[in-house]
Amino acid sequence: QVKLEQSGGGLVQSGGSLTLSCAASGFTFRDNAMNWYRQYPMKKREWIAGLIVTGPHYAESVKGRFTASRDNDKNVAYLQLNNLQPEDAAMYFCRVETSTTIYWGQGSQVWVSS
Repeated sequence: QVKLEQSGGGLVQSGGSLTLSCAASGFTFRDNAMNWYRQYPMKKREWIAGLIVTGPHYAESVKGRFTASRDNDKNVAYLQLNNLQPEDAAMYFCRVETSTTIYWGQGSQVWVSS
């Protein structure tokens, strides 16, 4: 059974940092790309970062501030969020697409106070 268990998130002051984690199980972690999305209230989820074979890729909105990484020995993906701004306040999700299905983590809420 595929499972993505997220941790991290919380309240941070503007300019601060957070680390989100996504612990994976039930599939061959190292063989699959891991992606991160965020979702604002009443909006669709938007892709912000991904770790694929060729390396990390980022949306323009987070490039230079967020860093995606993974530990294939621990089966954990990370998203380091630096220089957080009020517009980064959202629910963040990790996502994996296996050969048959797309799976999502349960989400991590990030609040940013100005």
